[in-house]
This record gives sequence, structure tokens and C-alpha cells, in this order.
Amino acid sequence: MQNITLSSNHLKLLFVSTPVGGLGTGLGGGVELSLYNIAKYFLEQGHTLQIVAPEGSLWDKAKFNIVEIPGNLQIIAQSQERDTPVTMPENSLLANMWEYTRSCQHEYDLIVNFAYDWLPFYLTPFFQTPIAHFVSMGSLSNALDLAIAQVSKSYPGTIGFYTPSQGATFTNLTPPLYYLSSGIDLSLYEFCAQPKEQLACLGRISPEKGLEDALAVAAQTNIPLKIMGKMQDEAYWQKIINDYPKAPVEYLGFLSTDKMQQVVRECKALLMTPKWVEAFGNVAIEALACGVPVISYARGGPAEIIQDGKTGFLVEPDSVAGLVDAVTLLDSIDRYECRKQAEIEFSLSANGARFLQWFEDILR
Repeated sequence: MQNITLSSNHLKLLFVSTPVGGLGTGLGGGVELSLYNIAKYFLEQGHTLQIVAPEGSLWDKAKFNIVEIPGNLQIIAQSQERDTPVTMPENSLLANMWEYTRSCQHEYDLIVNFAYDWLPFYLTPFFQTPIAHFVSMGSLSNALDLAIAQVSKSYPGTIGFYTPSQGATFTNLTPPLYYLSSGIDLSLYEFCAQPKEQLACLGRISPEKGLEDALAVAAQTNIPLKIMGKMQDEAYWQKIINDYPKAPVEYLGFLSTDKMQQVVRECKALLMTPKWVEAFGNVAIEALACGVPVISYARGGPAEIIQDGKTGFLVEPDSVAGLVDAVTLLDSIDRYECRKQAEIEFSLSANGARFLQWFEDILR
């Protein structure tokens, strides 16, 4: 790798996006929002930035200096088994993105990988420009686990996670490891002190999100549930709707940040019912920014975000009864405390400072 001397605070950064869907489509899940806000911070601070992204991305291409790469999308990791062999489709988008990255690497001080996939980790030793790997999910693949462990050993300090609970799902990692949390543009989220009698769920419609438990809460409390997120598993959605035919639920689709927060801010709480270890939970901090408390299973990232009894409630994992009990306690939460936590811990500047420190540590 080339040796960078930090003569100024100006960095030339190349962000390489997830290969499972275009930016702005929702297919990338929470990592899309993370990438958006990290990029926004560094651009606002005057750094040079280009984003390598799949063709069909919906973000403002001029504003974010996006180069779109064609090719066939990669299969999402959470739909595969742990021992599934590493595969790439014909005319692989992932391979095309990293070939472009290789061709222009010398124009940048640092490459930042946002793809949860084996190939970028395997390619790391073949690059002259250092690569920072931001790992966006917990352990899901034996092959990827091994690749991440190897990079952490050969290039210490280049592996970043959202949270310690996410990092703990991996084994044989060599420190230092970086835990970077997340952040959002708080100006985009409007505080609401007086909610309606309704609950919210945000996120991809897929089995690992445990949406059936949120529907069970709606059915038992008879409180309307507003569901927003990318439809990834139609069969799963139809099954849980059929299982809870009397639950007062409304699916609103995948909404822009502005439209989403208009709905969420008027809800009494956000429900998070993950069946896996969430790496973080960007939707939790989006809710907090609106003054909305979060009720979640005490599993993964949300357990490191929510201040139990103050900005929401942490419930025994997989306990629907615990979720229902928490709903009855919502009037004890001060919604101003929810917004305050978001402002202190999850602003763009707080998050950007964490990433800037990581990048500078790598380049030193």
C-alpha cells in the first residue's frame, strides 16, 4: 500500500457502494442511509469524494459525484446459507465496480468499501491505495468471516463496524477494530410532541426483520400499525398478513425520508422485532430524531442505541408479550429526551468526526 502523509485536512476519498441495488432504491437497506450521510458530511467539509454505485442509482449524481457501473446485481447475503460458496453472476456488477476502482485508485488517498461481500476483502492485498472496510451486517457467511479476519490481521485498523455487538458475531479478528455507530441529518426530521394512536415499523420486508411479531402486537392492542420499507420477500409478506387477518396494519411502501418522517413522527412508538443481530438500526435513530420512542428486542445494535425506560424500551428477545407490555408504558417516555439523544449522539457532525478519525488513523 502507498504511504500517505497527511499534510492537510483535505482527503480524496473513493466510496464503493453495495452491489445489491442502486442507491436510493432501498435494496441496500440501512447501509444506503449510512453511505448517504457519511458522504454528505465529507462533501460539506470540503473533501474530494466520488461514489462508485450500481447503474440505476436515484441519488443526485452531480451532487454526490456518482459514477454508475453496469452489471448484474449481487445476491443479498441474508438470503443465503452460511456455507454457500462464493458466487458471482455473469457480467458481475460487483466485479465491474471493483475493476473501475482498481483503474482509478491512484487518484485517491483512501478507498472506502461499503459492500458486505467477499470480493473486496480478497482484493485488498492487490491494491496500492489503502482500503477501509465498513462492515454493514453481522456474521452471515463462513467465507466472508475468514476474509474479514485475514484483512484485520494483515491490515490492522482497516475494519469498521457499527457496534460492538455486531463485531462480536465475528471471530479471530485482530485489533484495533473501530465501532463507528451512525448519524443522520437532523434537520430532515421534525419533532412531534403529540402523537396519534398508532405505531410504526420501518425496514425491508424480509423474514430476518421479524415483522410477524409487530403484527401480533397490532392485533393484540388493536393499535394501527404503519409499515414502511422495501418489499424484498412478497411470499413472506403474504404469509404474515394471512396469519394476522384482523391486525390493523397499513403497508405504505418504500418512502422518501421526508414522507417517511411525516408518518413516523405522529406515531406513539417505533417497533423493532429483529430475529437476527441487527448491526445497528438506522431506523431507530430516525425515530428518535422525531421524538418517537423505540420498542425493540434487546438484541444487536438497537440494544446499544435505546436508553431503556428513557428513550424507549428493551424487551426480552422474541417476547411478543414483552412488546405489548412496553406499549402500555409509552406515556412514561418524554419525547423531548428522544430528540435530545439523537442530537447528542447521532448528528452528522458527531458521526462524521468518528469516520474522519478512522480514516486519518488508517492513513497514518
